[in-house]
Order: sequence, then structure tokens, then C-alpha cells
Amino acid sequence: MTELQQQCELLRSLHRPGNPLLLPNAWDAATARAVVAAGYPVVATTSWGVAAALGYEDDEGAPGDEMLAAAGRIVRAVDVPVSVDAEAGYRMEPAELVAALHAVGAAGCNLEDSDHSTGGIRDTAVHAEWLAAIRASAAAIDYPLVINARIDVFVPPFLAGAGMEAYGELVPAATDRAKAYLDVGVDCVYPIGPWESDALGQFVSDVQGPVNVTHWPERQSSAELAELGVARVSWAIFLYEDAMARFADDLGTLQR
Repeated sequence: MTELQQQCELLRSLHRPGNPLLLPNAWDAATARAVVAAGYPVVATTSWGVAAALGYEDDEGAPGDEMLAAAGRIVRAVDVPVSVDAEAGYRMEPAELVAALHAVGAAGCNLEDSDHSTGGIRDTAVHAEWLAAIRASAAAIDYPLVINARIDVFVPPFLAGAGMEAYGELVPAATDRAKAYLDVGVDCVYPIGPWESDALGQFVSDVQGPVNVTHWPERQSSAELAELGVARVSWAIFLYEDAMARFADDLGTLQR
């Protein structure tokens, strides 16, 4: 196998329910190197942090070629598999997106079901068909890309400040999407948003496939998430936000 194929298979093998892959998300080469130096076996990017470092907003506010070029710099900076947050695919056709991910050396990718052109969520069947085309395009070039399918049904209520009862009502819809995406060959599903333990445990049990969750501050610990059976834990934007807050605090002390 090529080095990239080996990295893909290593990344895939690290998705172990109950013993999750921990992913402190990086946003440039320096933070990626820090993740590896701390002993983590994989680097995952945060599109929010990458876009901000490039001077853009998240949710595909940055041009896809700039985001992918940044991903390529991260890949070249480390010797471990890199999973790239490719958002909703930057309006690329499946074969074009797969070729771009392959060119930068991504071992895996996040692909979300938000439709940034409308501000809504893609139809489940339509998005599943698109994910199937991503998988087929990767297979056509013998590229065992690890696909983490993000499920965004919880994003609108979160942004609106809804309580946990609103999330609970959406668990069946998230479960249906997860099953549809796993059925077409994705490796992991990522229902992004805050979770209560009971609901998350039920979701993991019902989905019967690898599940990625976000490590939310002041919620479940990594150990508790492992007990619930998740296979992958991401820190998403939180490390970026913490770093920028510390930077701002330090700046405030310089004039004292």
C-alpha cells in the first residue's frame, strides 16, 4: 500500500466504540505539530479555526481552494494521519472533491449535511446519495478515504438557544440520518451538538455504527463518553476559542 493508503487504514482502525479516538482539533501547521508532540495519533482540523486563520468566516465563507491548501500544509507538517474538515464539500462534484482531498494527502474528512447556499439541511436521501458518490469516487482511485458524516439537525436549535428538550425531539431524525449515511458506506457519523447521556447512549445503541461526538466543556468527560460507546471525540472549535481568549488576555497585560 502507499503511505496515504496506510494512513487511511490506520485512521479507520482507531475508531473503536468504547475506546474512542480523541481529536483535539488543529487549525494550522503549528497547532498540528503540537497535537502530535502531545502524543495524539491523528490530527483533525477545525474548519472554523482554519477559516478564521485565513481571514474568513466558517460555513464555507472561505474559498475551498484556500481551505484545502491550508489542509495540505497541515498534512505536510506531520507524519500521522490527518482528517480534514471539508465542511459541505465546497460545492464540488464528488469526484472533484475526492481528487482534491487525495492531492493534499487527507486520510479522512468530515462532510456535513448543511446546505450553506440555503441555510438549511439537505434532504436525507439526497445527501446519502451524494455520500455514496464520494465513496464510489474514492474507490475508483483506490483511495480508502475515511468519511465522517456530520449530522447537523441539532445546529439550528443550538444557535437559537433552545433547551435540551428541543434536542431530544430531534434524536429520531438524527438516528434516521445516521443509518442512511452508514448504509451508503461512511465510516462514522457525527451528530454535532450537546447531548444528555441517556439520549446519546440510546442514539449509539440504535445506530449500531461508529459515532463521533463533540467534547463540550462542563459536560461528559472523555471517560464518560467512552462508557456510552462513542468511537471518536472531537474538540471542534473549543481549543481555538481557548487559545484566542488566552491571546487576548495576554495582549491586555502588555500595556499595564
